Amino acid sequence: MKAPDWYDAWCEEAFADFSAKQNRNAEAFRLESWLRYDYDTQARTLTFSDEQGPRVVADIQVVGRTGAVGWLWGWGDPAWPPASVEAMGRVRDFGAENGVEELTTDFLKSDDLEGAGWMLTAIAARILEAEGGYRAQSANGAVYFLLQSIKFVS
Repeated sequence: MKAPDWYDAWCEEAFADFSAKQNRNAEAFRLESWLRYDYDTQARTLTFSDEQGPRVVADIQVVGRTGAVGWLWGWGDPAWPPASVEAMGRVRDFGAENGVEELTTDFLKSDDLEGAGWMLTAIAARILEAEGGYRAQSANGAVYFLLQSIKFVS
């Protein structure tokens, strides 16, 4: 199945918008500079901390994860609590309504897993109007999150 003619340009716009959001988040919240991060998929939070404790918290959704050879959408991965991937159903619905196979297929192969992970996260961010994304390393790849809201802990 071929994606619609408008899809490539739409994806480029999605990635440009996402990159701008990522730059704003880096400047405002310094997400890569904190001593540690912890995610809680049950509570749907990602917390960034320093020696004194939590400093920044984001509400999250799991977009998906990369493994040895491919990408697995969050909705296709039974390891995640349903609430942590529920918004991704809207991404899958968008793909189904518009004939975009990569948004409806649970597992995708790619030669550039990090690039694919960021692009699919950018697409999900555009559809769901998210604030940005975050990539957390895992034992055999990475988990990609949408940041639905981000704030400093008071």
